[in-house]
Amino acid sequence: MAAVETGRYTVGVFKDVASAERGIDALKRQGFPEEALSVVAKEGPETLALVQKVFGRAPRTVEVRGLGRAVAMGSLPEVLNEPDGDLAKSGLALAFKRVGFQAHDGRIFETLTERGGVLVAVRSEPRAADALTTLHCYGGGNAAIGAWTGRV
Repeated sequence: MAAVETGRYTVGVFKDVASAERGIDALKRQGFPEEALSVVAKEGPETLALVQKVFGRAPRTVEVRGLGRAVAMGSLPEVLNEPDGDLAKSGLALAFKRVGFQAHDGRIFETLTERGGVLVAVRSEPRAADALTTLHCYGGGNAAIGAWTGRV
């Protein structure tokens, strides 16, 4: 069975919406386009407003095991939710294996997001180190780059 190409993601979890907004603004100033960004957070007025601002359109919500209703925009939640709504069944922890992260990384991302953090991901293999540095500099906790499948 051939591996499905999902792209390479750099992921960090910000402690709150204000921190995430500063981090996302910095990523945009660094030249990362909107289509490279993804956000996953528990549904709430602040997270809905953040996603509206970042993506310029009404936020999409999904059911995520362990989080409940969540705001999820960008390519990462689409990949994690394939093939048939896996986020509702398995949660973030197991789904993150699909994009090159270890199960323990997925559990950390899931726990921080469940506690009210805002997960921000950047899909950009050539600039993964730049994205990682920016996420770290602006408070993206446990920021990491997904493994390059088939190269390690």
